[in-house]
Amino acid sequence: MSLGIYIQVPFCQTKCTYCNFHTGVVSRDRHQPYAEAVCREIAKAGGASHAPVDTVYVGGGTPSLLDPTHLAKITDALRSSFNLELLEATLEADPETITHEKVSAWVAARFNRISLGSQSFDDRELKAAGRMHRRDDIFRAIESLKAAGIHNISMDLIAGLPHQTPESWDKSVDELLRIRPEHVSVYMLEIDEGSRLGKESLAGGSRYSAREIPDDDTIADFYESARQRLASAGYEHYEISNWALPGYRSRHNLKYWRREPYLGFGAGAHSFDGMMRWANAHDPARYVACIEQGSSPGEQFEGLAPFQVLDEEFFVGLRLLEGVDLARIERELAPELPARMATLRERIERLESLGFIERDGTRIRLVPDRLTVSNEVFVQLLG
Repeated sequence: MSLGIYIQVPFCQTKCTYCNFHTGVVSRDRHQPYAEAVCREIAKAGGASHAPVDTVYVGGGTPSLLDPTHLAKITDALRSSFNLELLEATLEADPETITHEKVSAWVAARFNRISLGSQSFDDRELKAAGRMHRRDDIFRAIESLKAAGIHNISMDLIAGLPHQTPESWDKSVDELLRIRPEHVSVYMLEIDEGSRLGKESLAGGSRYSAREIPDDDTIADFYESARQRLASAGYEHYEISNWALPGYRSRHNLKYWRREPYLGFGAGAHSFDGMMRWANAHDPARYVACIEQGSSPGEQFEGLAPFQVLDEEFFVGLRLLEGVDLARIERELAPELPARMATLRERIERLESLGFIERDGTRIRLVPDRLTVSNEVFVQLLG
């Protein structure tokens, strides 16, 4: 089985109000030591795997903040240490960080897919969310990417940003469809205390325009509207939050949803080999220190028990619109956990009777018009 590789770059220009990731704003002089540490971690790990690597994903954070020479050194380290048979090499980028010179360097480093953090085409929404770019920056970025020959572009929108209205949402979808990227992600804003906006909203405060967040029903309506419009425009809806033109599904992210192996490098990066998950230290300074001292930055090692494997098959598999093959799960996993599988069968039948799950031969999947309540379905199934 082929392997995916994820590189974490935990640096940003500013912290978005809704962000709950382990990222931070740091001086640029910390970029080079970090990139060098990632290269050393890659070199150390390379000899342990002979599986071909067919996807690389550099995410964050804002990887496009790194000097292109740092990114080139990281990709060179990958080529030196792993058997690369790349079909897809993705770099996350924010619109305002993109220049013609940078894009040319990315192409030279063999990146062939850019995930552009657009999130909205409304300047008021972008400003309230703490984003650095504006609508015009998105179009300039697209122009630079296409001029350099990158024709696999993913763009995202967030449903539920403060100040978002049905009119502004429709306009953002209009603008995105006008660009017609090969891949689209639509995320519904999540309110949690891990972000400044979430904490303020849960406390009933007004900072960060917390009182201007649309209500849950409106956010669900935004998602449904985008779902229908993307389908009409020829996009295939293949995962709860993701759409693609034919042939442009994210090969790397499909590994996560199909529970295929991947290795993560960098601060906070996660890895999975099929039966164990582990993560690196989240703090970039601690991560770099571990690498420089010759010690492992890995932590949070978790061997998965059979019941966890079984539950994960449903939890990640049902995110895909194709669903999961119940017959395969029954054959491979159920014999070891008959009681748990019997409970899951009963819950599946109940959710099917309630119209949340449907069957197609041996496969089960979420009913498409119930995707906005997928978290609640997962709780009912696996809780």
